[in-house]
Amino acid sequence: MNGSAITSPPGKSTTINTVKNGPDFKQPTSILHRTPWRPPVGVSAEGSYITLEDGRTVYDAVGGAAVSCLGNSHQKVIQALKDQIDTVPYVYNMQLSNEPAEALAKYLVDGSDGAFESVGYASGGTEAMDGVIKLARQYVLETNQPQRVNFIARELSFHGNSIGTLSLAWHPMRRKPYAAILDDQHFHHVSPAYAVRFKKPEETEEQYVERLRKELEDKFLELGPDTVIGFVAETVVGATTGCVPAPKGYFKAMKSVCEKYGALFILDEVMSGMGRMGTLHAWQSFGDGAAPDIQAVAKGLGGGYASIGAVLMSKKVAQGIRGSSGIWKHGHTYQAHPLACSAALAVQKVIKEENLLSNVRAQGQYLEQLLRQRLSGPNAKAAPYIHDIRGGGLFWSVEFSWETLEAEGFDFKGSSIAMLVQARALENGIVIMGFNGGANKEGTKGDHIIVSPAYNVKKEEIAMTVDILVQSVEEILTEAKSA
Repeated sequence: MNGSAITSPPGKSTTINTVKNGPDFKQPTSILHRTPWRPPVGVSAEGSYITLEDGRTVYDAVGGAAVSCLGNSHQKVIQALKDQIDTVPYVYNMQLSNEPAEALAKYLVDGSDGAFESVGYASGGTEAMDGVIKLARQYVLETNQPQRVNFIARELSFHGNSIGTLSLAWHPMRRKPYAAILDDQHFHHVSPAYAVRFKKPEETEEQYVERLRKELEDKFLELGPDTVIGFVAETVVGATTGCVPAPKGYFKAMKSVCEKYGALFILDEVMSGMGRMGTLHAWQSFGDGAAPDIQAVAKGLGGGYASIGAVLMSKKVAQGIRGSSGIWKHGHTYQAHPLACSAALAVQKVIKEENLLSNVRAQGQYLEQLLRQRLSGPNAKAAPYIHDIRGGGLFWSVEFSWETLEAEGFDFKGSSIAMLVQARALENGIVIMGFNGGANKEGTKGDHIIVSPAYNVKKEEIAMTVDILVQSVEEILTEAKSA
């Protein structure tokens, strides 16, 4: 299957538009799904094209959740998995190491331009961020700083779905069911770096960054500077607010506060890292030299071929541990799994061998151009209802203007425009992701959609994606206006 496999939106199906027509509880399932309806089942895939059980083929324009960076059928990755199954499919990491785990760690360290010296493995993003929290605490203990017990993160952030990472993060709707058991004693929060929503009209970008820097420093002083383990941030915010890059100079300013008070500067690149922004690490896209002390990666590391995450640590952190206990006091059964590491190593080699970061940058520019032209340009029907289009590389989001939609009385019948657009886009032939609650600190307002295709996406697939996305947005707006 190639880029011309879908030249127009496939025929609509009434069986999968469960958001528009109401959840479908009729189909029996033994899975407790994350949705109140049974999602369509994918039965085969080639590249980024997925065939569903009803016979339709859809194009995955979001890579699952910014995961599938090579599509589903790259033969080099599949062969690497087959070869590993034929050699050593599993060893337990506290008893034996394995060749792909050792090789992948060396590959990641050697390709970091000196930013990282050591790697710890996990089985996904949440687990990697849990590992970050534990590694950071272990580091301060082993460097004789036991009084450091506090983390500072940001509001409207997402760092995972475990109790620990929900405590670290701040998204009210995700935290709400578990608020009574989250840790508010050791996890603290400052404002997000979200200029389009929170920069004051009279502020310059530099003044906005300085205000955020001062807020972070004030939080250090409030808690006691020598009690702070580190500051944690998503380099580019993912699901919570939708592909929001920080203002120029922001990370350099935040790192300066950490360095002033001896705390760790920690970045979460689970969603935005490993090439998604057009550089291997998202912080390299900002050009301010703000390399982290600790960094989490996951989604683009294994590209969906296996479940894997990693914690990357600087020379300072690695040597701090090696100079004391010499071990990472953290582990899980499937950590450093041979199959996962083999798949991830193959994915990373393909990205380099096929020069895919260059394609990410080129196709990302084209995607940005089309999104701005078709959704917010002077002739775009949806333009009055688009608040912002932002991102970088192949990681882009469209935020809807809840203020305008509410003022004009659009009726989405109890749903959100983002979820309706996601459902309609699936009907029309593409997979995207919709989110709500990212436009205010209470998590009650704002909708956005994310588009994040594979790194080997073709120009015609970008054009097809935008065509169907625009069609879907316009259809939902028309129906909600006339309701």
